[in-house]
Amino acid sequence: MTIYDELVARGLIAQVTDEDEIKELINNGKAVFYIGFDPTADSLHVGHFMALCLMKRLQMAGNKPVALIGGGTAMVGDPSGRTDMRQMMTKETIAHNCECFKKQMSRFIDFSDGKALMVNNADWLLDLNYVEVLREVGACFSVNRMLTAECYKQRMEKGLSFLEFNYMIMQSYDFYHLYQTLGCNMQFGGDDQWSNMLGGTELIRRKLGKDAYAMTINLLLNSEGKKMGKTQSGAVWLDPAKTTPYEFYQYWRNVADSDVLKCIRMLTFLPLEQINEMDAWEGAQLNRAKEILAYELTALVHGEEEAKKAEASAKALFGAGTAAEIPETELTDSDFVDGVIDIGSLLVKAGLVPSKSEARRAIEQGGVSADNEKITDFKTTYTKEELAEGKVFKRGKKNFRKIISK
Repeated sequence: MTIYDELVARGLIAQVTDEDEIKELINNGKAVFYIGFDPTADSLHVGHFMALCLMKRLQMAGNKPVALIGGGTAMVGDPSGRTDMRQMMTKETIAHNCECFKKQMSRFIDFSDGKALMVNNADWLLDLNYVEVLREVGACFSVNRMLTAECYKQRMEKGLSFLEFNYMIMQSYDFYHLYQTLGCNMQFGGDDQWSNMLGGTELIRRKLGKDAYAMTINLLLNSEGKKMGKTQSGAVWLDPAKTTPYEFYQYWRNVADSDVLKCIRMLTFLPLEQINEMDAWEGAQLNRAKEILAYELTALVHGEEEAKKAEASAKALFGAGTAAEIPETELTDSDFVDGVIDIGSLLVKAGLVPSKSEARRAIEQGGVSADNEKITDFKTTYTKEELAEGKVFKRGKKNFRKIISK
């Protein structure tokens, strides 16, 4: 099976242009491809996971990844999937986020000896002359056509700013620049980026001629990745300081039965033959599949040692005991009133519920326990001494936290 056939079999490719040429490049390790990451936070999250795994797969097949950090485009903000304009960030914040991305990407991509490149589009976008861009780039774009793009549709209802309207032109210019300077011949992106990606290909061909070799691949990156990247409590980060290895493991351990095999196929590096055998799994076997998924992805992001710890902690928690690797919340003296803390305040402090009213509702429904003992009284309180060695509080079957006072 060729690498292209494997990408198709894993369900990664949704749409392509110039398929025959793409197969030729990818299968023979001749692709120089880029994927863009806008630094809107100081950590990547699992919504980026599919792109990172794809870059790793293609690099293993001899192709060259270019990780583009959008330090320049982040100054504008991608309107895709948005109902309002993104918050403007300072240059200092963007630069800090870019540095954080570099460190995390290195766990997936080998940047040594020129095997992959990391570039920041601030290095060329911020130095462009506005009038020159209008003449050289803007003349290649039809406003009527741009307004039909999927990435603008949601924003059109509330009003699309001229700032955001320029995003497609900037992303298209990225491909044009990388094609000229690095010989980059492919760009990958999510389905909501398709119009922007086609814009880049069209710009290259209009500026450099029909023989210019530029192709685009469209992946189910955002429709699947964004769904996987969100939980009830927010994003699941790749930074262990934001999402601990145990929390990361638990997130994947708790995916829906209908999603687990799809996630294994798309995101892990297990052989397809082994995954295909799992297609017949059902019932309790799906729980085993979730454990495999959680372990493989935690090992990929945080290393084998952390994955083993998270797996052991999860099994201990679901069994008779508790585990030291369960994420902790430490209480301070200011959390206690007259020497005690009530259960509502405790659950809010631990992040297990968003409010005390939600805590009351969860307790009344029988969904809260401490060290496996169900809590039935919302007036329950704890002293600092009672929490000195820590207690594991659960809300439902998926949310756990060890609360300890020091």
